[in-house]
Amino acid sequence: MNAKPKTLILRTAGINREGDLIRAFELAGAETLTVHLHALIDDPSPLETCDILGLPGGFSYGDDIAAGRILANRIRHRLLPAIRGFVAAGKPVIGICNGFQVLVKTGLLPGFEEDADASPQRVTLTDNALPRFVNKWVELDVQSETRCIWTRGIERIECPIAHGEGRFVAPPQVLDRLETNGQVALRYATNPNGSDRDIAGICDPTGLVFGLMPHPEDNIHPTHHTAWTTGLDTTATSGLRLFENAVQYAAERVAQPASNA
Repeated sequence: MNAKPKTLILRTAGINREGDLIRAFELAGAETLTVHLHALIDDPSPLETCDILGLPGGFSYGDDIAAGRILANRIRHRLLPAIRGFVAAGKPVIGICNGFQVLVKTGLLPGFEEDADASPQRVTLTDNALPRFVNKWVELDVQSETRCIWTRGIERIECPIAHGEGRFVAPPQVLDRLETNGQVALRYATNPNGSDRDIAGICDPTGLVFGLMPHPEDNIHPTHHTAWTTGLDTTATSGLRLFENAVQYAAERVAQPASNA
C-alpha cells in the first residue's frame, strides 16, 4: 500500500493554529509532522522527506514590527533556499492568515520568476480599511482562470476570517500582472477589509505556493458551518476541499516514479 503524503507544519513562537491545520490535512488523507522553526533551521532535511509545507495562522512573534515580519525575516535569512528547492521539486506550500503574511514578506508570493534571487516584497497585507480586528464568515469565489492547484474544481468556499492586518494591497502594475498570470486564486464575494480588487488569496506562477487570509481549516466538517442545524448541505463550500486537492496532487507526484518504472 502506498504511503500517505506527509505535510510538514511549521511552528514557532506565537503560532497558535497548527492543531487546526494538522486536523485539516489528516482529514484530507495526509500524515503530518510538526517542526519548530529552530529545529528546521538546524536541520532542513524534513523538507526533503515531506511532500507539502503548511504555515499556520496565529501571531508569530506577537506580530511585533508588522504581522509576520519577524518570521519572514528568519526564513529569508536561514531557510529560503531550502524552501525554494522544496517548490522547485514540485511540492505544494500553503500559508494561511499569518502564514500568508509571511509568504508575501519573504517574496515567495507572488514569486515572480525574476525575483528568485533578490526576493523583493511586491505585495503586502496591511491594516483593514476599517482599522479594527474583523472576525466573521465570508464567501470566497474561486477564479476559474487561476493556475492554483489548491483550488481546482472548486467554485466557492465559505469560511471565517480573523485578522486586523488582512487588506491585500499592491501597485496597479503588480495587480495587473497577477490577473494576467492567473495568480489571483480567490476573491471575496463581499469585501470585508478593503483588499485591492477583492483579492483574498493568490498563488505563485507554478500554482504550488498558495496564500490566503481566510481560514479554510475552520470549515472542514459539516458542523463547523453556521447553518449546519438547518440541514443545509455545506460540503460543496467546505474548506476541506483545498486540502484534499493538495494531498491528491502530492500523492500523484509521489506515485509518478513508480508508474514510470
